[in-house]
Amino acid sequence: MTQSLRILLTLTICAGFGGCMTARESRTESDYSYSGNFRRYRTYNFMQSQGLVSDTSRLGQVLREAIQQRLQVQGYRESTKRPDLLVNYRVFEGAINLRGYNQEELERWVAQHEGDDEETPPESRHTYQPVRRLLTDGTLFVTLVDARSQRAIWNGYTSGVDVPDNARAEAVLRRSVRSIFDRYRILAKGYLLTPETMDGGGH
Repeated sequence: MTQSLRILLTLTICAGFGGCMTARESRTESDYSYSGNFRRYRTYNFMQSQGLVSDTSRLGQVLREAIQQRLQVQGYRESTKRPDLLVNYRVFEGAINLRGYNQEELERWVAQHEGDDEETPPESRHTYQPVRRLLTDGTLFVTLVDARSQRAIWNGYTSGVDVPDNARAEAVLRRSVRSIFDRYRILAKGYLLTPETMDGGGH
């Protein structure tokens, strides 16, 4: 992810990995930007990924396919030409201490509010309520970036992603993607969910 992107979360890697890893249980969380135009997104494309789940790695391909499948179920189309969203994913090993935000569920917020923009008066803007979160044993992050504004509008993450170096790795990553996107149940603009498409996302 380029430095120009304004990422919603600030990450601080714990110095004492051993102590951190025993302090908290695995958890799945998400945070979103109040400036996101969640009702208007239709298309997406992937950003370049590095590290353990780089684009050229087997695990990176597994993650990409799992994300593609879930977004397709929710009506989003992959597009290399002016996509609405850019998708970034990364696995952090060890424990992470980060700043998240105390927010209502995204679905409820989107149903009741319009996103803040440059014309929103200061007194009408939504206020973020920061919280500290400690994630352990490896964490998978998925970030959605508004391609037009180049700002991160949603972060989903799940801890306890201790990816084994064997055949179980694919199952671990696919399960983690499902857990994360269970917190992003926003359909693409103009898309209607059917029982058939719902079944398609459960594999």
